[in-house]
Amino acid sequence: MKPRANDVDEDARLDALAQLRLLDTPPSESFDRITRMASQIFGLPVAAVSLTDRDRQWFKSRVGIDHCSIPRDKAPCAVVAESTAPLVVEDLLADPYYADSVLARAGTRFYAGAPLITSDGYGLGALCVLGTAPRQVSPAELAGLVDLAAMVMAQIELQHAFGRIDPISGLPTRNQFRDDLMDLARDSAGEPRFAVVVDLARDDQISRITRVMGGTRVDELIREAARALARMLAPNRNVYHVGPAQFAFLSPPGVEQAAYLDVLQSGFALIRRSSSARFVTSVAIGVRPFVLGDVLPDDVLRGAASAAQDARRADGSIALYSAANDTAHQRQYRLLRDFGAALEAGDQLRLVYQPRLDMASGRCVGAEALLRWRHPRLGEISPAEFIPIIEQTAMARPTTQWVLDAAMDQLARWDRAAMTQTLSVNISAANLTETDFVARVQLGLLQRGLRPDRLEIELTESAIMAQPEQALAMLRELAAAGICLAIDDFGTGHSSLAYLQRLPARVLKIDQAFIRNLTGAQGPDFVLVETMIGLAKKLGYHVVAEGIETEAAATVLARLGCDEAQGFWFARPMETADFATWLADHRDRRVVGG
Repeated sequence: MKPRANDVDEDARLDALAQLRLLDTPPSESFDRITRMASQIFGLPVAAVSLTDRDRQWFKSRVGIDHCSIPRDKAPCAVVAESTAPLVVEDLLADPYYADSVLARAGTRFYAGAPLITSDGYGLGALCVLGTAPRQVSPAELAGLVDLAAMVMAQIELQHAFGRIDPISGLPTRNQFRDDLMDLARDSAGEPRFAVVVDLARDDQISRITRVMGGTRVDELIREAARALARMLAPNRNVYHVGPAQFAFLSPPGVEQAAYLDVLQSGFALIRRSSSARFVTSVAIGVRPFVLGDVLPDDVLRGAASAAQDARRADGSIALYSAANDTAHQRQYRLLRDFGAALEAGDQLRLVYQPRLDMASGRCVGAEALLRWRHPRLGEISPAEFIPIIEQTAMARPTTQWVLDAAMDQLARWDRAAMTQTLSVNISAANLTETDFVARVQLGLLQRGLRPDRLEIELTESAIMAQPEQALAMLRELAAAGICLAIDDFGTGHSSLAYLQRLPARVLKIDQAFIRNLTGAQGPDFVLVETMIGLAKKLGYHVVAEGIETEAAATVLARLGCDEAQGFWFARPMETADFATWLADHRDRRVVGG
């Protein structure tokens, strides 16, 4: 049995075919002319431009064929599309694979096909000729068929030239950039150049302009930028529209790096001063040095775009490509891509538990549930690496829901084992926009028969202050439902005392940054912690200190009246079974002096 390309490659190939919008379109004389030429070269009655769809071979052009498609199964053109190589079957009936195919049963004995290959390397199908008698193919005939197949692809590209010119900016697109760079590499291999990507605005800025002024205003900004860049470059230099708000161009040959960066800086400063969007957008420029022929076009463009993201430190900033930063960006993208699969896999994500202890009695009064990810190939991924990425995407909601469900399932198991600890779960700023969040939490508790006060929801002060009124409304709903609330990482954000007074949270967790170097009753950390604990107490909060790593810090915090403690000095985050064992071994142990 002939193998089919793997599913990932096949999906990409089918997507490339679909984007060309050729399937099920009317006949075209421009294709029929080439098909007739193929038939005449071989002296055969049947020829076709055959496109390999998911389960059929559809004929865009055909000579000597009445029907417009045949099943894909055991169709020679499908093998040509998958292999992107010419195929000759001198006698279908003598071939064990094709002997019982649709073509052979219909009387076809001979087949020759040349692949139709896109610039990205995907096989769309074949230009094929067929005969009712076995025959051989001369090298000249096969070369002619390959040339005619290339003419078919040229016709396809011509018909879809609109995909090479952006309709808004009027500039050549990413596809054209790729082809032009490949041509340049053939003609000037070994020549050093610089690729420049100009990122007009952050995604949130584009969204804000669209929301306030409409998409037409964004289109105007794109056209304005296109004109400005074209004026900045010499008349024979191309600017390409390579992303929604991204442009790219190549440096002239023979420029020196420092001098060229100065030219770019002054050129963009001039553009910026005349821009109608200079107060609502921030431009970032990335520069990727490379040698023609040594780096693939897609990597050139991606590297320059990566540098543009590095340049987002300030408006108008220019950054040179960094291989290390690019590797980091690629890893972030890979983690983001793979995390969706992890949510569905069932065996990659888990919760670990870090105890919280009452400082007066030493008793464990609860634990914080912390998400962990064991990637099937990369191993353990630090939450400090993947959580900030996830929180900026649409996966924030399903991630929080996964953690909530897992935490509540664990609480239910602890109930059955007569373990009555409270469990804290972190939520992100993105969850504040979910109108059904409180209802989902309540439903989860109800389904498991859990008391609401067994669950504690933690929200950072930065998340609260990002949308204070929305956060306040949601926290009030959660508090009214009987769910404990905590302000996490206190002291690291920009919280307002007015909001601290209004929030219905009961617990305030002092960030570990203030605790880590706490060694005695002196120094700025001591003063800050003493002030925070005193303020929190006066506002009615129950105070928890995070990140306690030394006995000295624990002693100071106990003396200052801190209510609860959490940190490596007492216990690291533990797997479920380890937490149960630890809990049994540490009942009634005193936090300080025990």
